[in-house]
Amino acid sequence: MAEVVVLGAGSFGFSLAVMSSICGHNVTLWSYLKEDADKIRESRIQPNLQPEIKLPEQVNVTHTLDCMKQCDLAIMAVPSFAVRETAGKLKDYINKHTVVSCVSKGLESGTFKDFSQVIKEELPNNDNVILTGPSHAEEVAMGGYTTIVAASNNIKAAEYVQDLLMNPYLRIYTTSDVVGAELGGALKNIIALCAGICDGLKLGDNAKAALMTRGITEIARLGIAMGGKQETFAGLSGIGDLIVTCTSMHSRNRKFGILVGQGVPVNDALQEVGMVVEGYSCTKTAYELSKIKQIDMPITEQAYKVLYEGKEPKSAIKDLMERPKRHESESIWLY
Repeated sequence: MAEVVVLGAGSFGFSLAVMSSICGHNVTLWSYLKEDADKIRESRIQPNLQPEIKLPEQVNVTHTLDCMKQCDLAIMAVPSFAVRETAGKLKDYINKHTVVSCVSKGLESGTFKDFSQVIKEELPNNDNVILTGPSHAEEVAMGGYTTIVAASNNIKAAEYVQDLLMNPYLRIYTTSDVVGAELGGALKNIIALCAGICDGLKLGDNAKAALMTRGITEIARLGIAMGGKQETFAGLSGIGDLIVTCTSMHSRNRKFGILVGQGVPVNDALQEVGMVVEGYSCTKTAYELSKIKQIDMPITEQAYKVLYEGKEPKSAIKDLMERPKRHESESIWLY
C-alpha cells in the first residue's frame, strides 16, 4: 500500500484516483480550485464523466498541498499549460523519495520541452515517470481493459510505478525512451483533431485511414529528430494512442475536429467542447518546432493553417492530396 496523490481533478485525474483506490492505495485527489474540491468531496462525481462513476468514499479530496508531505507517488493530471506551475508548487511540500508521474500530453509552449524535462527542472531531486498510451478516462474509471507505457530515464522508477498501479484491468509496460513516448502521446492529438475534421466533412473511412497512417509517419519523423526511437512510434504511445484518439467519441480532440469540419468557427468549437483541447495548442507548438528543426510535417502544417490562419478545411485537404508524388517506402524523412 502506498500514499498516492493525484494532482488535477479533471476527468483523467478523477479516473486515476478511482483506479489507484481500487489498487488498494491511500489516495488523495487534489484540485487547484477549492470550489471544485468541495463539490467533488460532496457529490463524489466528476461533471464531465458519467454520473455512475463514483469516487470511493475512502479517497480524500483537497485543494491544499499538505497531502504531499507523506506522498510516495504523485500523479500529475493537469492541463499541459499548468504542468510547470503545478510542479513548481510542489517544491515546498514534496519529499525526495516521492516519484512524480505525469499523464499530461503535449509540449511546453515556447520552450518546446517535453514534460519530463519540465518536471526535472522544477523538481530536480525527484525521479519522474511519464504515463502514456491509449487510455480514455471513462474506460479507466469503469475498469475497462487498458494497456499503457511508463517511460522514465530511470527504469527503476518506471518499474516502481508499474508495480504500484498495474492490476487485472490495467497493464503497464516500461520504456527508457521518454522522448519518443512523450512525443507520440502529444502529437497524436493533432492527427486526432484532423480525423475529426474528416468525419465532420463526411470524407469516409478511406480518407481517415490514410490520414492516420501518414500521420504516424510525420509524428515519427519529428520524434526521431528530437531523439526518440523509431520503434516507439509503432507501440502503445505511438500508433496505439493514435488509433484510440482518432476513432473514439470519448476524444475531445476528435469532437473538436468534427465541429470544425462541420463549419463551426474554431473559437466556438473550443467553447462547445467545454474541456481543454490539447491538440489545438499542440498544433501551434509542433508547427513552430517543425520549422526550427526543418522537418517536413504537411498534415500538421495544414492543421495549423486551418486553426490559426482561417484556411478552409477542404482547401487544406486539396493541398495535401496534390503534393508532389512520392514512393511510400522512401526514407521516413520524406513524405
